[in-house]
Amino acid sequence: MSNGDNTVDLGDPQLTARVAEGVAAVEARLYKEIDRGESFVSEKALHLTAAGGKRFRPMMALLASEYGERPGCPDVITAATSVEMVHVATLYHDDVMDEADRRRGVQSANSRWSNSVAILAGDALLAHASRLMSQLDTHTVAHFADTFEELVTGQMRETIGAGEANAIEHYTAVIREKTAVLIASAAYLGAYHSGATLEHATALHKIGSLVGMIFQIVDDIIDIFSDPKDSGKTPGTDLREGVFTLPVLYALEEDTPVGEELRGLLTGPLTSDAAVDRALELLHASTGRQQALDAVQGYLDEVEHELDSLPQNSATAALRQLAEYTVKRVG
Repeated sequence: MSNGDNTVDLGDPQLTARVAEGVAAVEARLYKEIDRGESFVSEKALHLTAAGGKRFRPMMALLASEYGERPGCPDVITAATSVEMVHVATLYHDDVMDEADRRRGVQSANSRWSNSVAILAGDALLAHASRLMSQLDTHTVAHFADTFEELVTGQMRETIGAGEANAIEHYTAVIREKTAVLIASAAYLGAYHSGATLEHATALHKIGSLVGMIFQIVDDIIDIFSDPKDSGKTPGTDLREGVFTLPVLYALEEDTPVGEELRGLLTGPLTSDAAVDRALELLHASTGRQQALDAVQGYLDEVEHELDSLPQNSATAALRQLAEYTVKRVG
């Protein structure tokens, strides 16, 4: 579904061209807005922006803008740029909390400079995003306040841990608040600023959230079950860090010898390769993968339901294709 030049083929050449043009406009706007003020600030704030990324949120905003009379208009570009800025800001802050060394193939800001510099670079991006939103309207600012509150809640929920709460419900809440919320926001703001109806903007907001859930769970399945030759990833990265994702949580609930051995093994981060290998063997023998895929299918069914409420145009076909493609990545 992706061409060599990072353009996503959306099934309709005109739509693909319009969205690619819009994403390029967002890219240009990102650099223009961040490269201002003191160079010792802008240099740090541009570090992860320049490392690229899929720009999935701007693409969602542009696709959602197809439901209004002004697809890809300047306000849509401004809104999409502000959402992407906030996304990049959260990466800086995430890297500090995760003590990450790498991000998007480059040295993370916290390991290149310091935690304080990384936090401040994220804050600078939030300042730029706030300025952009102020150029739109107060509804956008209010929407974003709610979105950001949810984002912080998700990060706080993850940091504190599940405690006495059900681990699967905790995981689901964290990815809804941390990952899905910004994709949902991008879709909503793209629709809203193109002049789409409230009904369509609300459906697109929900679709964005559901696609975000699917993306994260699929990534978590790939982390454990993919062949490194296909994914380019080392299986079990999350296990080494003591992060137990949906397929693992389902496997841990199993009332079987596999579940019992996993519960004894997964009491925290796995430090030895032998322990990781054994955990991966047990996970392959468990129902964790299938149960996680069943959850993904449930979200995909909800996406279909919401898509049925939208006009059946090339953008709706592209959103359907995008959601299905995400699931097919599991292999």
